[in-house]
Amino acid sequence: MLTRLALLLVLMFSGIQALADTLLIEAIEKEPPNTPEGLLRPRGGETMSQVETRFGKPKAIKGPVGDPPITRWDYPKFSVFFEYDRVIHSVVDP
Repeated sequence: MLTRLALLLVLMFSGIQALADTLLIEAIEKEPPNTPEGLLRPRGGETMSQVETRFGKPKAIKGPVGDPPITRWDYPKFSVFFEYDRVIHSVVDP
């Protein structure tokens, strides 16, 4: 009985993981390109000062949190994640 329950739980959670992976991939594929024709946003490696010069002051700043410190800057259409003072990723808001 315990073996069946364990097997059922494994099957349930593996299905959820597969669905989450699929949704993440679909979201990335729908993201507009980082071009003037799509939605320009910061690229990895840019500094905080470079981002502020190109895009202006963010509407909100969250962090830094953790080690290494991660800070998030929110703009009207995207968010930028920094490790220390360098961009590690930018994400288009849904």
